[in-house]
Amino acid sequence: MTYQTDCTLPEEILEQIAEQGLDYVPELIRIIVDNAMLLERQKRVNAAPFERSPDRRGHANGFKPKTVATRVGKITFAVPQVREGNFYPQALEKGLRSERALKLALAEMYVQGVSTRKVAAITEQLCGFEVSSTQVSQAAAELDEQLQAWRERPLGRCPYLYLDAHYEKVRQDGQVRDAAVLKAVGVNAEGKREVLGVSVALGEHEVHWRTFMQSLVARGLCGVILIISDAHQGLKQARRAVFGGVPWQRCQFHLQQNAQAYVPRQSMKAEVGGDLRAIFNAASRQDAERLLAQLVEKYQQRAARLAAWMEENIPEGLTVFSFPAAHQRRLRTSNGLERLTREIRRRSRVAALFPNEASCLRLMTAVLMEISEEWQTGRVYLRLDTD
Repeated sequence: MTYQTDCTLPEEILEQIAEQGLDYVPELIRIIVDNAMLLERQKRVNAAPFERSPDRRGHANGFKPKTVATRVGKITFAVPQVREGNFYPQALEKGLRSERALKLALAEMYVQGVSTRKVAAITEQLCGFEVSSTQVSQAAAELDEQLQAWRERPLGRCPYLYLDAHYEKVRQDGQVRDAAVLKAVGVNAEGKREVLGVSVALGEHEVHWRTFMQSLVARGLCGVILIISDAHQGLKQARRAVFGGVPWQRCQFHLQQNAQAYVPRQSMKAEVGGDLRAIFNAASRQDAERLLAQLVEKYQQRAARLAAWMEENIPEGLTVFSFPAAHQRRLRTSNGLERLTREIRRRSRVAALFPNEASCLRLMTAVLMEISEEWQTGRVYLRLDTD
């Protein structure tokens, strides 16, 4: 079998997409993954194709086909081989890890008899008719070992720590429950974002958050100088117990949303929103506190509950002013985790309902692991040497 190993030019790819639309997506994925695997082999042997080099550590030995069923159809990849053996490119596994987790979630629903007709149809397309509980268990055990190793990997210094949770539908004891997916993202010593951990629990109670945070510390998380999150009561209590001496920045976006519950009239909401933005966009904490005092006085008569709420809660969103100006825009909110959640839900909405907590944790971990790996190879998020 002959494989095309040179990367198609971007202009040609765009032309193919324009002509074939979504039908070209499988071929585009094949091109990208095949070329990523080629680069891995080149790094492994420490030599370009046909290059004579005294530093060569191995020899290319052709390709082997591997056909994988994905949501966009079956794709046959050309897996590069090395004559000396003991080489398998990670590009293919990284690109398909969340696909495997999703297929397992659907297959588990299928074999447990709790799948909808939609799930059964998708499972049939992705996994074929021969889906048994034994096959599912074996595949799950293999993937779970890899994902658990990532969840338990050692951590290091992360000056900035973001915490957030979202909910997924999970079946437990015959009932559909809302399971909280707890997530931690840090900005590491190199200034890059990194998903530090993920956990699935039936709720955001203090004990769940505390156990999750303690696991991060036990894995070596250190050097945290600021925590950014919303004001969920369970999270707040756990943060005080585990990171009691670390300053806290309450997400300004959530603060603005919370404030609307205290606005007595619909006609005032835009005005209140503008006033709060003026505080958060102030040049310094001193200016922000001056504006806050003016707002409390302004709304004392028109909206007494709002004024009292502002006086008590808005200062929790001003901690960021104590940190470098170049960092403040990234530290004001936990909106980066909101975007992370949207990406997770884009992948998980196919399943809609997970058959158990383990299945939910498997897909959450797979997706977050892929995103974190992309962050680590991408650009710097914050320059930590900024004064």
